[in-house]
Amino acid sequence: MKVGIPKGLLYYKYFPFIKSFYNSLGVEIITSPDTNKSILNEGVKYAIDEACLPIKVFHGHVASIKDKCDLMVIPRIMTLRPKEYICPKFCGLPEMIVNSIPNMPPVTTAPISTSTKKELYISCIDIGSLITKDKIRINEAFEIAYHNQLAFKSGYNHQSYKRKIALIGHPYNLYDKFINMDVVKKLNMLGIGVITEEHVTDEFIDEEVSRLFKKPFWTFARNSYGFASYLMKNKKIDGIVYISSFACGIDSVVIELIKDNTENFPFLLLKIDEQTGEAGFDTRIEAFADMLERRNNIEGNIPSHG
Repeated sequence: MKVGIPKGLLYYKYFPFIKSFYNSLGVEIITSPDTNKSILNEGVKYAIDEACLPIKVFHGHVASIKDKCDLMVIPRIMTLRPKEYICPKFCGLPEMIVNSIPNMPPVTTAPISTSTKKELYISCIDIGSLITKDKIRINEAFEIAYHNQLAFKSGYNHQSYKRKIALIGHPYNLYDKFINMDVVKKLNMLGIGVITEEHVTDEFIDEEVSRLFKKPFWTFARNSYGFASYLMKNKKIDGIVYISSFACGIDSVVIELIKDNTENFPFLLLKIDEQTGEAGFDTRIEAFADMLERRNNIEGNIPSHG
């Protein structure tokens, strides 16, 4: 059996688990190429107009390999943490795909929860049963994949730059270099280092979130707010760059929460969709870098970066 794995949405965060699980079940894995213009165009063609850029890109990844595999992995991810949820588009993703892209092979439709190891295992039993009915084999594949995911270290935490910013956004906006036009490289070339949420522990994030009037419903909102608030309060960064998909409902809330907490702290919001031009993107980043330089030189407001 050939199993198709699209390189979209949370692939860049959880690919060690996904690949290890299917490899251990003895199937051939077909992955889509890195995001490119052709994949984006295919995604725009098949996805509904109201979909955000990452969902459109995911459609393009699926379309690029649908004729090469016997089963397509479509992650219906529901929760990443107890009593929290992620973008509702994930909940209906399999239906979006099979009703938008013609001649699809069978797809995975089981709800996936990673709130606990037990819940994730139950999800994998459903998914693995599409390949084999041997539960011992599925259990062995799960354990291998689980440990490989735990050993995986993702994110950025640059130490050797004069200035440092918090790069915030949904993982699929931060780690797909085509979607974000390689923003990390652009910042590095301007002498700015980057840190992402993976390098701030849940303990610190939860402490900041606990000060909100109401506990966030969305995991991505919790992570973004707590991460930004902790780094600002402890003077570990010079500014914030937030990459947001146009018309993202979750981002519209969390961005305002962060802005309310930033006062005069440097904050750059970069909205992305299929029409975003790189020239304007570069101009805004360069202007932000210039502003950070002036702020540090004139006001002497240089964080310790401790």
